[in-house]
Amino acid sequence: MPILFLDFDGVLHPEHCHESRHFCSLPIMEEALRQVPECRVVITSTWRLEQPYEALIRNFSPDIAAMIEGVNPRYCALTNVPPTLVGYQREAECHAWLWANNMPHHNWVAVDDRSWLYRPFCKSLFLVDGRIGLTQSTCSQLAARLQGLL
Repeated sequence: MPILFLDFDGVLHPEHCHESRHFCSLPIMEEALRQVPECRVVITSTWRLEQPYEALIRNFSPDIAAMIEGVNPRYCALTNVPPTLVGYQREAECHAWLWANNMPHHNWVAVDDRSWLYRPFCKSLFLVDGRIGLTQSTCSQLAARLQGLL
């Protein structure tokens, strides 16, 4: 069962776009996730710090919302961050979520537009151009990558 750690801004819509465009790429992401129904999703977006979980999952279609397992913990609340992850906030949060949910050895992919939140050359990072967000082409690549983790 692969885990997909999902950012919103710069992924599900362009970074700094008008709120009328929020989640404009969500149908594309949902199409990719439907190709890998075994996948589980964890929200990594900073939106998780500002909105309740229930409000976050309301943005998704019911079948995709059912795939969402929760949200990453806050970096500032983490204890025992391995020295190799200090300074790589989002990757440290992903690892902490995996350990807290007894899944430290599960395959995972983080879809994000900010490479500096992960270690250089992080093999689990699926980097998106934040100026445009996900496209049909990048989602096809993402679906193939997730299927490869099965």
